[in-house]
Amino acid sequence: MPLRFFADHCVSNFIVKTLRDAGHEVFLLKEHIPTDSPDPLVISKAQELDSILISLNGDFSDIVTYPPVNYKGIIALQVKNHPEIMPQLITRLKGYLSAHSDMDYYKGKLFLVEVHRIRIRE
Repeated sequence: MPLRFFADHCVSNFIVKTLRDAGHEVFLLKEHIPTDSPDPLVISKAQELDSILISLNGDFSDIVTYPPVNYKGIIALQVKNHPEIMPQLITRLKGYLSAHSDMDYYKGKLFLVEVHRIRIRE
């Protein structure tokens, strides 16, 4: 069963294509809400679409503001002003997604995707 993602406006076409090529469903923010929507609306739309939010926006990594337990899953790509690491991040993420292909696995968790690891916060 494919995973469902809601791609924040900062998620590149490369990432979207990579996820889709891996067989996952990806909803684009710009097709559902205005691209300048505030973060609470973004994450709310992800929940409405029964999707895991994927973002480069560091705000979604804040577990006080966005407690993972309240959401169907948040994947925060940790680029940290180094766009050259994106291929490594996506390779790590793809491997992880293929090993964990059940939507329920992501519920209530924040995944911080880094080049050398994926940290999980609950």
